[in-house]
Amino acid sequence: MSSEFGKLLKVSVFGQSHGRAIGVNMDGLPAGEPIDLEELNAFLDRRKPGKSPLSTARREADMPIFLSGLENGVTCGSPLCAIIENGDQHSSDYQNLADHPRPSHADYTAQVKWGGHADMRGGGHFSGRLTAPLCIAGGIAKQILARRGVYVGAHLAAVGTEDDDAFPLRPTKELFDAVAAKTFPVLNDQAGARMQALILAAREAQDSVGGIIECAATGLPAGLGDPMFDGIENRLAAALFGVPAVKGVEFGLGFGSSRLHGSENNDPFTVENGAIVTASNRSGGILGGITTGMPLTLRAAIKPTPSISRPQRTVSLSAMEPAELVIHGRHDPCIAHRAVPVIEAVTAVVLLDLLLEGNHGTF
Repeated sequence: MSSEFGKLLKVSVFGQSHGRAIGVNMDGLPAGEPIDLEELNAFLDRRKPGKSPLSTARREADMPIFLSGLENGVTCGSPLCAIIENGDQHSSDYQNLADHPRPSHADYTAQVKWGGHADMRGGGHFSGRLTAPLCIAGGIAKQILARRGVYVGAHLAAVGTEDDDAFPLRPTKELFDAVAAKTFPVLNDQAGARMQALILAAREAQDSVGGIIECAATGLPAGLGDPMFDGIENRLAAALFGVPAVKGVEFGLGFGSSRLHGSENNDPFTVENGAIVTASNRSGGILGGITTGMPLTLRAAIKPTPSISRPQRTVSLSAMEPAELVIHGRHDPCIAHRAVPVIEAVTAVVLLDLLLEGNHGTF
């Protein structure tokens, strides 16, 4: 099933952007895990739309309704199912998209795949709206991981040509929490101000801008993962590319390592407090698909929002001729800053699945 990922912890996402509700099902959660719903709602609030001129004006409460899997705030072993009801849809803004597909959006490919039957209002099942239920799953996974000393955090590393500072060699839970508490999730607030100015300029120009998210996980044991086709990178990349608008994923120094000599790129091994560590972490805490015990680091590239207000070239599918499209509706001038908790969420779910697998489904 294309909308499902995970091995022992299987997570499936369902719904459409303008349908009655969107939701998530988590099968394989360990029983007896208390879930702090206030903390979960605070996590969901980080990606919620309609909070500033930097995002879409669509306003949604994004309050999860749990149908199963939680009893008195504790996981009970049954599949956990939660929904979020949609409430602020403007479906009339999407009436002409069946015949005039938006450039760089999934309108055309969905039309071909399902013979015109796909619900593409608001992007349908391809919409960034579906990242809200992903954050339910990830918010729960983060709480379970944190009780085992594994912490996942992220920040907005770049918007357009403006860069934030990079995570330090060993980011801490306190640093993750400090970034999460900000209205704009960066390490360097001066860089954040420049990023916000760039986003607002794109909005003013009826355009959009992309960004890069850096995510890290600390507290992972060495030896987690497998070589070749089932390594940490494989599992994370497969899930991260399921996030709408993600167009690239790299680990550690990533593509930057291709420009270095081995003497520059290699992470020297050393001993610290009786443990094997590396003096640098260009590998991103992964060697041969297996964790080294150093912080796991990755970056995800987020494309510019394809739905912009400028007139664009497309085609009329019925007439089979070029056409002009003016997109109406409410869209983000930049998706990346709202996607920061989403990248955290997906990373946390994959890591929890791997840890459960390494412990045969138990902790």
